[in-house]
Amino acid sequence: MLLRPGDKEAELSQYWLVVGSEANWKYNLEHGNMWGLKEFREMVSLWNLLEEGDKLLMYVSSPVCGIVGIGTVTTKLRQTNPQWPEELRKNAVVWPLRFEFDVEYCLPPSSWPTRSYSTQDVKLITRMVFQCIPDRVASAVRQHFGLKPEPALTRDSSSLAAVPASVAADLDHESIKNKLSEIGRIQGFLTEMEYPIESSRLDVVWRRVTGSVPNYVFEVQVGGDIYHALAKLKHAYDLWNSHIFVAADPSARTKYDELLAGTFHEISNRARFLQLADVAELHKRKRSYRDFEREMGIIQT
Repeated sequence: MLLRPGDKEAELSQYWLVVGSEANWKYNLEHGNMWGLKEFREMVSLWNLLEEGDKLLMYVSSPVCGIVGIGTVTTKLRQTNPQWPEELRKNAVVWPLRFEFDVEYCLPPSSWPTRSYSTQDVKLITRMVFQCIPDRVASAVRQHFGLKPEPALTRDSSSLAAVPASVAADLDHESIKNKLSEIGRIQGFLTEMEYPIESSRLDVVWRRVTGSVPNYVFEVQVGGDIYHALAKLKHAYDLWNSHIFVAADPSARTKYDELLAGTFHEISNRARFLQLADVAELHKRKRSYRDFEREMGIIQT
């Protein structure tokens, strides 16, 4: 369950990744440090979990594609009056879920393209424009910008190979497949394990509607054959233009990168590497949000 005020670790700040265009970030940083989110079910749930004192990682989308600063939430408010240029043009509120923030650190805009923080894993999770992130990412960002680490972040190792024993014991092949399936269901997809693809099977797929082709395809490798996994994923991409992922231990990353640089170079910009501990962490947080929504009566399933 989620921590409540007064719980042992409730004072630890959560880090949130906030994704916006270069123009929007420049405008908001010059006009009062306020951000807004559109109002739909999952975003409302996340906004409800945002607390004053939580940290923000400011991610600028293409062409920068990187985190440029860190802020701290000072106020949350639901706005009913247009504020930003697009809202004023439409005379309508587009982003009613708002929060104000103080800037702890921010690169000058001229340095955004060259000094921002980004990894392939960070780029992957920016598909959601607002979400909580693992502490290890926040720790890496602070280190990148030369900032002092926060005590709350020292409880996680920067290497996902060093995870708590209780977590590591839950990173076997079947467990990760089950977690990926449940993550997909929570996000509203139809999920299936051991999905047939000609003479083979894919570990996990997510589909948007019954009868559609897989939109997301996952191969889980726990001490297995990365080459074979990538071969199946390439076939899925060729057939359906799916988003394709390998979920594996960090020790497999070197082989994965070598294969994408050579044999599987055609999918090098499409395939993504998910570390097993990240899958477990995302699953834990997704379930926590869902349970909190149930407590609030927002969802019934």
